[in-house]
Amino acid sequence: MISPAGAGWCLGGTRPAILKTVSCSYQPREKTAMPAQPPQRKPPWLRRPLPLAGGAAGLEAGLAGQGLGTICQEGRCPNRAECFGRGVATFLAMGQVCTRACAFCAVRSGRPQPLDPGEPERLARQVAAMDLSFVVVTSVTRDDLADGGAGHLARVVAELRRHCPGVGVELLVPDFRGSAAALATVLEAGPEVLAHNLETVDRLSPRVRPAAGYRRSLELLARAKQMVPAQMTKSGLMLGLGEGRDEVLAALQDLRAAGCGLLTLGQYLSPSPRHHPVVEYVSPQAFQEYEAAAKDMGFAAVAAGPYVRSSYLAERYYRQAVGQPGPG
Repeated sequence: MISPAGAGWCLGGTRPAILKTVSCSYQPREKTAMPAQPPQRKPPWLRRPLPLAGGAAGLEAGLAGQGLGTICQEGRCPNRAECFGRGVATFLAMGQVCTRACAFCAVRSGRPQPLDPGEPERLARQVAAMDLSFVVVTSVTRDDLADGGAGHLARVVAELRRHCPGVGVELLVPDFRGSAAALATVLEAGPEVLAHNLETVDRLSPRVRPAAGYRRSLELLARAKQMVPAQMTKSGLMLGLGEGRDEVLAALQDLRAAGCGLLTLGQYLSPSPRHHPVVEYVSPQAFQEYEAAAKDMGFAAVAAGPYVRSSYLAERYYRQAVGQPGPG
């Protein structure tokens, strides 16, 4: 059993209050309307057709028939047609309603329904039917649950092991409000990759994700490595929210200090006028420069580009990081 006791890695050498057990009292948050911004014209490198047809439409219908959600759909991912067309999807567990209201996120916020106890097995059976060798599972944040949904996510991994022997699992988790016990629960399930996104730089974090915290996210990643030193961890940043180059590099250094091995960097695209506006369209050359800097810092694998998202080509980059042959 992985014990949360003694998992006290902290930035700055202090032991934060977030290591205490948290209660499950909460009030669902609502998105705050952002100031009206004139729409920026997308640059040429962000213009491409995104049809949903053929195999992609068939996969979407099949998922809906099983009552399964994907972050591809709920998060309005621009890569959805490409990934669905390849028969790949990132599953969204624990419902489609989040208890938080981050300024960048398209997922609905409010008071979610109780957990569906049949979801872990249905999800695993769908993965088996899709004949996947690697699967990414993420979730909404469930601050209404005492364990933040950690037990449910652990059951998802257990069902994947039962129905899909040999499948690689990447689990993209919320911050569990800093609960070391909840983190230990998902680590005990044994995902190949434990992912948690930093999302943005320190200065912008209070505005972009007000119910989360920059330091809390770093501490989760560092604690995961302390609990299971061999655990591969992963994180990602959105660029174009108003951050500066030095701030991005500082965030990458913070992630490396927390032991993070896999990194994604992608362009932020605002889902609606109610969300945080796009401040900048980051050039492909700038992404290449960030990728080179991240590799120099020691990240095992880096995916960086305008259309990169947290789970984009996840198997390729995982296998690259661990030195295994994999899909091209």
